[in-house]
Amino acid sequence: MKQKFPGLVLCTLIALVAHQIGRVSPLFGGPVSAIALGALLRQFLPLSPTLQPGIRFSAKLILQAAIVLLGFGLNLSVILKTGWLSLPIIIATISVALLIAYLLQRLWSLPPQTATLIGVGSSICGGSAIAATAPIIRADDETVAQSISVIFLFNLLAAIVFPVLGGLLGFDTTSGQAFGLFAGTAVNDTSSVTAAAAAWDNLHGLGSATLDYAVTVKLTRTLFIIPIAVGLSLLQARHDGSAHKKAWYRHVPLFLLLFLGASLITTLLSLIGLSLPGVAFLKDASKFLIIMAMAGIGLNTRLKGLIQSGLKPILLGLILWLGVSVTSLVLQRILGYW
Repeated sequence: MKQKFPGLVLCTLIALVAHQIGRVSPLFGGPVSAIALGALLRQFLPLSPTLQPGIRFSAKLILQAAIVLLGFGLNLSVILKTGWLSLPIIIATISVALLIAYLLQRLWSLPPQTATLIGVGSSICGGSAIAATAPIIRADDETVAQSISVIFLFNLLAAIVFPVLGGLLGFDTTSGQAFGLFAGTAVNDTSSVTAAAAAWDNLHGLGSATLDYAVTVKLTRTLFIIPIAVGLSLLQARHDGSAHKKAWYRHVPLFLLLFLGASLITTLLSLIGLSLPGVAFLKDASKFLIIMAMAGIGLNTRLKGLIQSGLKPILLGLILWLGVSVTSLVLQRILGYW
């Protein structure tokens, strides 16, 4: 651990600065700020080799620890009670996004890791889904940074455009449920879902009705990290030629099982009328650890490499964003939600 200390200190310092940037500008967010700061430091300052063990630890194991803690914020009983109406739309948008990502990866000869990360980030829950998926498919830090940057771009656009679009489409302005469902299923990252839903509440004097519903839908989407990650684990094992050597469940990453266990603990305690002490702290710790991990990823990212990757990842993100948004709107119309 002593070898990792210098790099961990650097990642922590970057994370503290990025966290403050995220508080001042939620749309920009801490994770993207951390990647940007880390990449800029690598570009313009020489980094000592002694920093690398801690940087790698932050980018890998700290990231997995953050995903585990994320599970303590998921109460499955609340999701099942109020989020089940959104399930058909969530399943459809995820299916459409992953199918488009697969087809365009083959058509444009994109790196599979890039298409996979942008696909799960667009369809499930932005940076958290990318963070959970990256270790499974063994994506390098530059691919992770690139994917999160693409997702960020369209998160920002969604938070600005969707409240205006909802008005033009004639969403109900008395309950906030229709727009909350749209924001919860079509916006990628939690911070942008919150921004878009809060804007709708403010525009129409709904208090926090839209925000509460949108966040519940978003948490329901987050649960799909589990089946998608398990599926990718099995595909990766098959690609490696090890799928037949052990039972399927042994291919599921430990951190993913711990994530599920954390959400089950929160759920069971709530069912018997208890709450886990320090849940708010654990949720905040998860967010900070993700930012810290993104700092490590940024420090291992070459800006030149990101620039040389071209426009195809951005175009993929745009098409996925439009595909998810249109699918959500069409299904809401068909199901009579607006």
